Amino acid sequence: MARAENKVEAGGTAHMVAAMSKAFREQHQLTQEELGRQIGYTASAISAMETCAQPASDKMLVKLEEVIGGGFGLFETARKYVLLDKYPPQFKNFALMEAQAVTLSSYETYVVDGLFQTEDYARALIDGGFPKLTEEKVNELVEARLARKELFHRDPTAMIELILDEAVLKRPFVSWEIQHGQLRSLAEDAERDNVSIQVMSLERGLRGSHAGATGPMKLVETKEHHRVVYLEIEDESILVSDPAKVARLSHRYAKIRTQALSPDDSLSLIRQLAGEDRR
Repeated sequence: MARAENKVEAGGTAHMVAAMSKAFREQHQLTQEELGRQIGYTASAISAMETCAQPASDKMLVKLEEVIGGGFGLFETARKYVLLDKYPPQFKNFALMEAQAVTLSSYETYVVDGLFQTEDYARALIDGGFPKLTEEKVNELVEARLARKELFHRDPTAMIELILDEAVLKRPFVSWEIQHGQLRSLAEDAERDNVSIQVMSLERGLRGSHAGATGPMKLVETKEHHRVVYLEIEDESILVSDPAKVARLSHRYAKIRTQALSPDDSLSLIRQLAGEDRR
């Protein structure tokens, strides 16, 4: 159910979409009920969107473009900005940069990187967080996280690397069924031409520490071919752009990559843990 608090929390883009939708609807001489019927929503859902009690979902924006967009592409253009409004504050500055990245290299030590998460896995993480979020907010954050997967299919193609600590593969959230579904999804992603996935084996620790012991990081090469590093801990983020610091962190990532299992061995391990060992 839509909440009155959402009217205050809704971003500027949501308010713009609400006003634009109402204006276009009235221009087409449609009631809220009639528009809702044409796009597959109730009149109350249209009302909630137009008052920002429940901002438009990505699916609703697609339907609005089809029915009342008039060929202008305004609702289509608004989609990425509406999703951006839904990201947590600490992630917003990085979100557009990630979407436009030429290369994206991530090292994760506790959970699967958000770009690779399945819907069930993402929902388990977000819904299980603290402080507890409303169902509406959980749905918004899950939708925004899944939308990031557009990077896999973008033209021009982005080159994407992921290194996961082996413990991530063995750490379930809510159920083993969700975990195994996530592992199967990782195996599928690893076979994409523009994706490389490696695993930092637990056995590496038996030979002493490794370069990734200080924590996770994301390295980005922007469309202007600048390099930045994104770090996040406890809902706080740091975007590192100083060339000397970026170089130091890049060298650390390169060492992590050499210490991890090869992509082929990593894929075999992921399949084995998912119960799909093809050997």
